[in-house]
Parts: sequence; structure tokens; C-alpha cells
Amino acid sequence: MTERHIIRPSEANERDVFEYALLRVVPRVERGECINAGVLVYCRARSYVGARTHLDEARLLALDPEADAAGIRAALGAVEGVCAGGEAAGQAARDDAGRRFRWLIAPRSTVVQPGPVHTGLTVDPAAETERLLDLLVR
Repeated sequence: MTERHIIRPSEANERDVFEYALLRVVPRVERGECINAGVLVYCRARSYVGARTHLDEARLLALDPEADAAGIRAALGAVEGVCAGGEAAGQAARDDAGRRFRWLIAPRSTVVQPGPVHTGLTVDPAAETERLLDLLVR
């Protein structure tokens, strides 16, 4: 086990459990090929749910030259809106962070799909969202 995976007792008290899932773009659902285009993060202890997205259009068009990049960007933006809450979340605005996260990670067979849920520990869920985007998407 590397040093970065060792949690000392004093650090464990400062960190909160979080869950995350990748957002995948599957331009041709019947083929199952995908690219990572975003990350969802939920931290119950901090009532935080957030999403950050990044669509690599060149990679998307390599999978499907006829993919609707504008439509996919709109779908990814809608996910960010649901996480942000307020009017951008539509009906989900009344839901707490956990319900919004669970709704967003529900399996679906659309062009934008959530991946499996993973867990970790963090002191800053918003920074973790950005870190995971850089690590797993960009």
C-alpha cells in the first residue's frame, strides 16, 4: 500500500465519505463504446452533490462521426443543473442532495449514462469533483 492510501487517525476525523460516478457518453448505444465526459460526486455529511463535465468532441466524433455534440453538451449541462439545484434543477430542486444523486446515477440506456458508484474520503467534496474530472475525464 502506498503512502497516499494510509489514513492516520487524526486525518480520518477530518475526512468525510463521498461517492462518485463517471458520466459516460455512449453515442451509439447498440455498440456500447463510450468516452468519459463527467463526474458526479455526493457527500452526505456535507449535503453536497456536484457534477463537472468535459466533452472531448474529437474523441466523440471518432466513435460516431454523426454524433449530436450540441445535444450531448445540453444533456451534460442538465446534469450539472440538477446538481446545482435551484431553477436549473427543475422538479428535482425540491429534493435533497442524496435524492438528486441517486436519481442521476440510476441506470439508463441513453447517450449520457452513469457508470458504477465508487467511494472515497475527502475534506473538500467540491475540490474532489474537480480532481476526479482531471484524473478520469480530461
